[in-house]
Amino acid sequence: MTQVSHEDNELKRLLNNPAKNACEDGSMAPPLSTNVPRPSTSQNVNPHSMMSPTIPANSTKEVWEPCLQNVVSTANLGTELKLNYINIRTRNSEYNPARFTGLIMRIRNPRATALIFSSGKLVCTGAKSENDSFLAAKRFARIIQKLGFPVKFMSDSFKVQNIVATCDVKFPIKLENLYREHPQLCSYEPELYPGLIYRVYIPGNRDNPPISKVVLLIFVNGKVVLTGAKNIDELRNALNLMYPVLMQYRKM
Repeated sequence: MTQVSHEDNELKRLLNNPAKNACEDGSMAPPLSTNVPRPSTSQNVNPHSMMSPTIPANSTKEVWEPCLQNVVSTANLGTELKLNYINIRTRNSEYNPARFTGLIMRIRNPRATALIFSSGKLVCTGAKSENDSFLAAKRFARIIQKLGFPVKFMSDSFKVQNIVATCDVKFPIKLENLYREHPQLCSYEPELYPGLIYRVYIPGNRDNPPISKVVLLIFVNGKVVLTGAKNIDELRNALNLMYPVLMQYRKM
């Protein structure tokens, strides 16, 4: 296997693995897998349309705003890089090809970490917003450019791959009841992991079936971790869709 193909496989593995949650509470860390049995979409029916959750009559809808914890993005610097040379010339980097094929570089403002590969591909993680992630990627590119590499940072090569966010709905949730009535959308094994994994589907149409983009890790104390989104609007839409569902299973 060539080095370039090996780096591409390493890059895919990093982007497909669930990101670690940035919360201090270790109990909210995402499980190793968020695989949930997908309901059949052969008839292009939105799975959420098969349910009709009700909101308690004495409740008023609150606005749940996601708190971004980690933004993972990628960019292409447009040139091949000598990682060992970059490691020698910079103090904020580490490179051990025996353990990992990429070079790890960190900056403080904005606080972010980059995984840089000899092919010129860059993965930026740790930023707290989409703008910070874009700014961090540009600064990493500028650092490498100052070392003499013909780096060309193109804005269209920058893409947000995953956003991890948290939210507190401020009430306990009956996870057992939620799982019992929505088995086609969620997975819950309290013996292995304390959170319920719920997959949110974007409504489809005649030509496009429903698409699962955002996965929620829901805990009994009302804390929620969201992952899989590529922009803040997808997170807000997922929370708005889940509002009547979670209100229905609120512990009184």
